[in-house]
Amino acid sequence: MLIGRLGAAGSSCSAAASLRPFSSSSAMAKSKFEYVRSFETDDTCLRNCYIVVRLDGRNFHRFAEQHQFAKPNDDRALGLMSKSARSVMEGLEDITIAYGQSDEFSFVFKRTTTWFKRRASKLLTHVASQFSSSYVFYWKEFFGEQPLLYPPGFDGRVVLYPTGRNLRDYLSWRQADCHINNLYNTVFWTLIQKGGLTTTQAEDRLKGTLASDKNEILFSEFDINYNNESALHRKGTTLIWEKRDETVSKHIKRPNEEEKQVPVTRSRRKVEAYHCDIIGDQFWEEHPGVLQDDT
Repeated sequence: MLIGRLGAAGSSCSAAASLRPFSSSSAMAKSKFEYVRSFETDDTCLRNCYIVVRLDGRNFHRFAEQHQFAKPNDDRALGLMSKSARSVMEGLEDITIAYGQSDEFSFVFKRTTTWFKRRASKLLTHVASQFSSSYVFYWKEFFGEQPLLYPPGFDGRVVLYPTGRNLRDYLSWRQADCHINNLYNTVFWTLIQKGGLTTTQAEDRLKGTLASDKNEILFSEFDINYNNESALHRKGTTLIWEKRDETVSKHIKRPNEEEKQVPVTRSRRKVEAYHCDIIGDQFWEEHPGVLQDDT
């Protein structure tokens, strides 16, 4: 009897609890402590501007050394960066274009995007976390059994550009940086790997040299034409959305007929990679949809 009475009492208490209004929780949400929200900073990005989120590898010189990246360029590492960037774009379709080189990637959101109510902190943290987790997730796809010794880190920033011209100049700046750094690194490591110099000697040899001097060293001393080097290394990677037709088989069964396969063609948006010049006009003329909302 005692157990039964306790059960009944417990049921009564549960029923009473379920009948109570939700005011206690609501009151907690609007308690005296709610004032702390006033310390939050409004970080809504200005409307009608392209939002650029740029990520950079944190201490990646050390990371590359620890994981024995090939010099001057490791195609496995570059492929992993692009794969991670593709993962970000596929999760955020308002990213109209992304550009990456070395250990950095820039993601450009459309001027009209309303993702995360245009809050800079939300956009930055989502891009950074998705990119970082993808880098770890896809590591084995590019590095096989080589272990990931410790988690990579990426820092980021958010910058707004009001016009398509400003945005193109930003992307041109990043690609020019790619060219400058890759030319230097190509000559530097060629002097070491093929010329037998030490790192200090190679640095001294390249002090004060211009791009033409570096090209001359490669060509005259090592028979290397820099323009014939991989476009991936010289130009970086540009990712954009493009429509692609794909044909799939569909099973169709009509009344009084046997089931048969019928080819069906449909158009889908996919992220495509380019390793080309984006400083000149040709790329933008061939892909006008990238900046189509620039009105």
